[in-house]
Amino acid sequence: MTIFFAFSPKTQPSWRSTCPVVFSSASLSNISSNTSRSRSHPSPFPTLQPFSAQTLNDPLGFNAQRFKTNDPYKSGLTQFLELLKHASHFASEAEAMAFLDKSGIEVNGDTILLAIWELREDWKLAFLALKWGEKLGCCDEEACSLMVWVLGSHRKFSTAWCLIRDLHRALMDTRRAMLIMIERYASVNDPCKAIKTFQMMDKFRLTPDQEAFHTLLNALCKYGNIEEAEEFMLVNKKLFPLETEGFNIILNGWCNISVDVFEAKRVWREMSKCCITPDATSYSHLISCLSKVGKLFDSLRFYDQMKKRGFVPGLKVYNSLIYVLTCENCFNEALKMLGNLKQMGLQPDSTTYNSMICPLCESKKLEEARQC
Repeated sequence: MTIFFAFSPKTQPSWRSTCPVVFSSASLSNISSNTSRSRSHPSPFPTLQPFSAQTLNDPLGFNAQRFKTNDPYKSGLTQFLELLKHASHFASEAEAMAFLDKSGIEVNGDTILLAIWELREDWKLAFLALKWGEKLGCCDEEACSLMVWVLGSHRKFSTAWCLIRDLHRALMDTRRAMLIMIERYASVNDPCKAIKTFQMMDKFRLTPDQEAFHTLLNALCKYGNIEEAEEFMLVNKKLFPLETEGFNIILNGWCNISVDVFEAKRVWREMSKCCITPDATSYSHLISCLSKVGKLFDSLRFYDQMKKRGFVPGLKVYNSLIYVLTCENCFNEALKMLGNLKQMGLQPDSTTYNSMICPLCESKKLEEARQC
């Protein structure tokens, strides 16, 4: 499928498409060589779900406050979503846009953004919302970036690239959109294209800086491509000198994504060889991994080492130790560790108590579990 846009080069954060969206037979209106279909024909879109308070939990810089509204009816969001639902029954984009135009509904940039998010499960309908916002001149960079995220989530990468190129021509900032593409490629287990996207950033007048580099490493590790992330980090050490934060990303991958204690210890030794000093985060990752595989002695050894180096263990470290102590039939010691974290001014959370309750229940020690 191909979607074309044409932008006039303006520096303000608005853009206007002068070319229509070109859909294939499987897209918005199921256009055929015949004339328009009957309006009684079932819509190709699923029934809209009511607006929820769920917000985009994503590390790529979206403003979470813009995804919230106290009253979706007052903001016009509910009405707009219903109009989009009805517009999807028309045979062409032009008819759908004309219907929205005649409705007289007034929307702003926040409403467009919320609509795209609420319609994230249906990329075609979300794209119609974007097109309508574009026509009204109230689409900003954040809405376009969110649309790129939606398209990437549906593996519509060609369409997403068309949008990014047109944003670039309109002199809008495409940095976040590029980082989203990196993350979305990694999410579909395509590390090569994620890396290639990072390497293409300069073609869009963007600097592939350390922040973008860490975004790439995080995305690769998050979705299990830890070997590729580590190799890319080491190969590019001249451009991006090795440092603790980069190693922590790799360590987190092996410790908390893959839970491979052999690889985690190897990376720890590699840090020492490269004269990279581990920090509190490094210890937290390693202790977490060791506790998950039942390495009680090693967990306590690195905990002691962490304190000797002047690092203050956080709640995650204590939760890990409580878990491994309970698993290894050291419940009294686990309770003492619980007391230690309280003395440190930390507040136990649900993970803390589950770290004791779950192993005890698995061992059929229900009486001890009730004491937690």
